[in-house]
Amino acid sequence: MDEQFVRNRITELRLKKDISEYQMSLDLGKNKGYIQGISSGRSMPSMKQFFEICDYLEITPKDFFNTSKTERPLNKEAAALMNDLTAEDLEAVLPILLRLKRRTNHHKGAEP
Repeated sequence: MDEQFVRNRITELRLKKDISEYQMSLDLGKNKGYIQGISSGRSMPSMKQFFEICDYLEITPKDFFNTSKTERPLNKEAAALMNDLTAEDLEAVLPILLRLKRRTNHHKGAEP
């Protein structure tokens, strides 16, 4: 992993959220050219700034470096909700999830 990856990844994630370099810089409480400086290679964020960028982009540092992850936002939201369920509630939800998974796998197998 190199500095170019970090620059490109910040740009990629920023564009996915449709946020300008200028706006992101100001939102982070930095000068208006802060993100542009990172993107152009003039500077790199400190660890503290990196964590602030991750928080701003609503991702974990692990998600930042995991470019192969294709988790959909709804999956992430559902997982977060399930983390808050009691064991009894999870036992009630699990059969529904298993039934839906079987149905999804059945339909995938039926496609040409």
